[in-house]
Amino acid sequence: MLTNHVFVLNADKSFLNMVHPARARKLLTQEKAAVLRTYPFVLILKKQVFNPTLKEYFLKIDPGSKWTGFAIQCGSDIVFRMELQHRGMQIRSDLLTRAGFRRGRRSRNLRHRKKRFNKRKRLGWLAPSLMHRVLTVKTWIKRFCKFCPIVVIEIEQVKFDMQKLANSLISGIEYQQGELMGYEIREYLLEKWGRECVYCGVKDVQLEIEHITPKSKGGSDRISNLTLACHNCNQRKGDMNISDFLDDRQKLSKILNQAKSPLRDAAAVNSTREAISNMASKYNNVKNWTGGRTKMNRVKQNLSKAHSIDAACVGESGSNIKILTYQPLIVISKGHGNRQSRKTNERGFPALITETCQKTGKEIVKKNPDGTVKTIAPKKKYTHIHTGDIVRFKLDKPCMTKGNKKKGIEKKVRVPCGSYTARVKTPTPKGFEVLINNERVNVSTMRNVSFAYRADGYDYKFAHV
Repeated sequence: MLTNHVFVLNADKSFLNMVHPARARKLLTQEKAAVLRTYPFVLILKKQVFNPTLKEYFLKIDPGSKWTGFAIQCGSDIVFRMELQHRGMQIRSDLLTRAGFRRGRRSRNLRHRKKRFNKRKRLGWLAPSLMHRVLTVKTWIKRFCKFCPIVVIEIEQVKFDMQKLANSLISGIEYQQGELMGYEIREYLLEKWGRECVYCGVKDVQLEIEHITPKSKGGSDRISNLTLACHNCNQRKGDMNISDFLDDRQKLSKILNQAKSPLRDAAAVNSTREAISNMASKYNNVKNWTGGRTKMNRVKQNLSKAHSIDAACVGESGSNIKILTYQPLIVISKGHGNRQSRKTNERGFPALITETCQKTGKEIVKKNPDGTVKTIAPKKKYTHIHTGDIVRFKLDKPCMTKGNKKKGIEKKVRVPCGSYTARVKTPTPKGFEVLINNERVNVSTMRNVSFAYRADGYDYKFAHV
């Protein structure tokens, strides 16, 4: 199984042709090149190559709402594959949490940030969770154009027909009418679900509108997420997932099949497709293609479904390809932390330092000498290491992991001595903390520590083959 081909830069940092991994190992063994970057793997030559003959490479992109696939094609060969995971849902969740804190402070009539009305959004404005997708794709387009002689960028620019996805038989004037034409929502649901509770089947009782996927777990008010339930079933279900609430798998399958699938992912792709294409045109020539051609290319060549393979099949050049790499690089967006200086409790106020009373066993708040409550100190900035750095270090003697009271982990695990490579979880004044086998380990010194990679907002791994 071949891995991705390797990027090579000239001594003056201008790009050269990509090379086979075996050729890259030979250059390193003969000390003709040095490693410039680890992810993606980039070599830089120690001696300048004059008047190099460059091949033509195509950068192919399959944008999605949660994952975006990248592929680099030379002739008919796919020499590089990568899959990028976005964190749009995490950004949305963080913004909702912050909005809740601010709303709570306003209602309690405390110091607050004034609510702004009539705030006009500029033309082309995108929500932060959507703009994140555009910016991460932009970052990788710039990197690939810097490391490789890209001549054109081919993008799958899918336009989803939202009503067609909801109803494949819709046509003509029905596009203007919509599926609620002539109905109220409650009447529509009564007719759709047979005027009975979908969970217990009881009839001739007062029915309540119920969310199939609870709003607290990402569900929406879209008509496809609404159903009818009697009062008892509605109360018993609460905010449980329908799969946890129903033991009858046949009934569960029937309800999920009758409800229309949510179109949130399609809406995200629709919102960002023009922005990604316009952004990419600033860095190279761009060709836009449809998703239908991508699927046709993939099916005709009997290729498996994957984000990077979809990217390889984009456009006319994807009709006859030869995939040389079967282990794509997986890139996970982690961000650069946040700007919040203090930890907060569940109500948005600064978290307090507590201790357990030995007599009563209750948690009591510590106080300063002047009588004020003691809050957790603001986080400090360290220069010797940062969260997200990938480090190689050696444990000279076995150590015990730290427990986590917040997650209810009191048990400590013994970690044997040896050499490790891990991602930094939390910097400390003289060392750092890492996760080893999902256990938090504290390394108290920077001796015998080397950096495999400096944090750039992403985590890297390779797909299992």
